[in-house]
Amino acid sequence: MLRECSLSSIPLASVAHRAPYFRLMTSPPSDHSTPLQNLQTDVALRAILEGTATETGQGFFTALVQNLTSVLGTHGAWVTEYIPETRRLRALAFWLDGQWIPDYEMDIAGTPCERVIDTAKLVHFPDRILDIFPHREELRAVGAASYMGVPLQDTNGRILGHMAVIDRRPIPEASRVYAIFKIFAARAAAELQRMRVEDELREREEKVGRLLSSAMDAIIELNDQLRITRVNPAAEKTFSCRADSMMNQKLSRFVSEEDFVRLERLIVELDRRPAGQQSRWIPDGLAARRADGEAFPAEATLSRFELHRRKFTTLILRNIHDRVEAEEKIQSLTAETKRLQEELKTAHQDEDLIGESPAFQKVLHDVDQVAETDATVLILGETGTGKELIARAIHAASTRRDHALVTVNCAAIPATLIESELFGHEAGAFTGATKKREGRFSMADKSTLFLDEIGELPLELQTKLLRVLQEGEFDPVGSSKTRKVNVRVLAATNRDLAVTVKQGTFREDLYYRLNVFPIRLPSLCERGNDVVRLATRFAQRFAAKMGRTLAPLTADDVRRLQAYNWPGNVRELQNVIERAVITAEAGTLNLDRALPEMPSVRLPADGTAPLRDAILSAKDLEELERTNILRALETAKWKVSGEKGAAALLGLNASTLSSRMKMLKIQKAR
Repeated sequence: MLRECSLSSIPLASVAHRAPYFRLMTSPPSDHSTPLQNLQTDVALRAILEGTATETGQGFFTALVQNLTSVLGTHGAWVTEYIPETRRLRALAFWLDGQWIPDYEMDIAGTPCERVIDTAKLVHFPDRILDIFPHREELRAVGAASYMGVPLQDTNGRILGHMAVIDRRPIPEASRVYAIFKIFAARAAAELQRMRVEDELREREEKVGRLLSSAMDAIIELNDQLRITRVNPAAEKTFSCRADSMMNQKLSRFVSEEDFVRLERLIVELDRRPAGQQSRWIPDGLAARRADGEAFPAEATLSRFELHRRKFTTLILRNIHDRVEAEEKIQSLTAETKRLQEELKTAHQDEDLIGESPAFQKVLHDVDQVAETDATVLILGETGTGKELIARAIHAASTRRDHALVTVNCAAIPATLIESELFGHEAGAFTGATKKREGRFSMADKSTLFLDEIGELPLELQTKLLRVLQEGEFDPVGSSKTRKVNVRVLAATNRDLAVTVKQGTFREDLYYRLNVFPIRLPSLCERGNDVVRLATRFAQRFAAKMGRTLAPLTADDVRRLQAYNWPGNVRELQNVIERAVITAEAGTLNLDRALPEMPSVRLPADGTAPLRDAILSAKDLEELERTNILRALETAKWKVSGEKGAAALLGLNASTLSSRMKMLKIQKAR
C-alpha cells in the first residue's frame, strides 16, 4: 500500500516541460472519459454536506474523505495536516480502495503535495502521472493515473494542511469539480483551524492549571459577591481546608472582619481604574484565618478581571508567619550581637595595649605602620604575650574595621575537622555533614581572619591555605565550585617557623607568604616597668568587677612583681592579679597567696652559696639571677636552646633566656 511518496529524484524543470500532463486549475479539460463527466454539482454537494454535517473533529475528516471518494468516484482521498518544521504531512484521514490507511505520514520533498504546499494553489495532474514520476514505486504499486490536491489555509493564508484525491483513471479538469473541491477544502481548513484553536485553548488551560497547582502562594478566585469560586492546592494547604469545603464560601470566613471590609473598599477602588491597571499590593498585608480559626499574617495582592460580562477578583496570599518569626529572631539576634560586640569592645578597651618600654613601643609603631595596608602579618611571641590583642589592634585600625574580626585557633580544632572549619563543606561531603556550612574564610570575606597557632596547621592543609593567600579562592569540602573571597590574614605562633621549615613540618613557601610583615612581641621580662603598669590596670579592672576598693600597689608589691620571672607572661600576670584581688584583705592586694613561691635568698660575702630567709635588694636579685644564668650556661657549655641547653636547665623558653642575657649583658668570653 502507499505509505510515503517522494519526488526528490525529479527536478522541477523536468516536470515543467511536460505541460500536457501538469496543470494548475487553469489547464484545459481532458478528453478522458470518467464518472466525473456526469457529475451533478448540486447532488454532489448535497451528498457531501449531508455526510459531514453532523460530524466534527476527527469524525468530520473521516466522513469527508469517504464521501469525496464516493461522490467523485476516485480510488482514494486523504486529508493531512502540515508540519512546517519538518516539511511533512500527517494524515488525519486516508481512504484507499475501500479501507483506511492508518498512521500515514510523508515527506513532501519531490511529490505533487510539495507543489500544493509551496504554491498554495490547487494542483492537478489529469493523467499519466507515472510518466511524470516514473521512479515513485508506491504510485506504480497502486496504478495511479491522476492526482488533484488543494491546500488547507487559515484566515491569514497560513498553510494548515492539504486535501487530495488519487485515481487509476484520468481526472478531467472541470470547473464544477474544482468548485466542489475548494468548497470542502475551505470547510476542512475551518475545521482544522477550529481543532487547532481548541487544542491551543486546552493546552493553555492545562498550563494555567499546572501554574496554579505548582504555585507556592495561595490563589483564591472570588465572584462579585466575594464568594470563593476557585482555589489552588496551596490555598488548601494555607487555610487547612479542602477545596470542595471552600467553594461558594464567603471570603469573610477566612479573613478578619476588619480586613474583609478593607478588601471591599479596595475592590471598589480598583473598579474605578482603567483596564489593565486593576491590581494592587495590599499594604500591611492581611490577618487571615485557617478553617479552625487560627489566625496568621499574610502578604496579599488583589486584582480584578471580567469574563462573560461578569466581574471576578483574584486574591493571592502568602503565609508570612514563619518569616515574621524569623525576622523577629534576626532582629533579636542582631540586637544581642550588637550588645555583645559592645561588651567585647569594652572588654578589649580594658585590655588596651599598655606599655612604655622601648621594646613594646616598637611593636606599637609596627602596628601603626601595617594596619591600614592589606599585608599579611605574622605575629611572633611566647605564649601569653598578647598576640591576639595585637591582631585586634591591627584590625581595628584597618580599613576593614567595619566588619567583625574572625578568629580561628588552629591548635584547638581536630585535624580531621579543620579543613571544614576553614573552608566550609557541602551537605553530604562526609559522615555527619547533614547540611551545608560556611567556613571561616567565607565569614571573613571583606574582613580579617586571625589564624592563631598557625604552626599547628596540618601539612596537607598548608597548600590550600597558600592558594587562598595567593589567589583569593578555595573549594569547600565536597564542592567542585570555586569560591572567591577578599580576606586579609593575620597569623600568630609561639613556634620558630624557620626551624619547623627545616624539620619539614611547615611549608617553606607558606612561611615566606605569611612572613610578609613579622611583628615580634617581647616577653614580659623584657618590658621593664610595664609589669607594674599592667598589674595596676588589671587590679583596677578586677576590683571594679567585684565591687571592691583597693589601695595602690605598695613598694614591696612592685619589687616582688619585678623580681618574678613571669614564664607565662601577661596572661600569667593577669591571673596572679585576679587571685590577689580575690584574696585581698583590708583593701590591700594579697600577693603572698597569688604569686608562686619564690625563695627569699641573700648572697654571702664570698658569693658561694645563698642563705635562706634573707631579704635582697633589687641589685642583689639582679646579681643572683646573673650568677644563676652563668652557672646554667657553663653547665650547658654555653648552649642556650635544645634538650640539654641552659634554657631547659632553668625551665625557661630559649627566647626568654636570650632576652635576660641581653638585659644582664651576659656574653660568652672570647
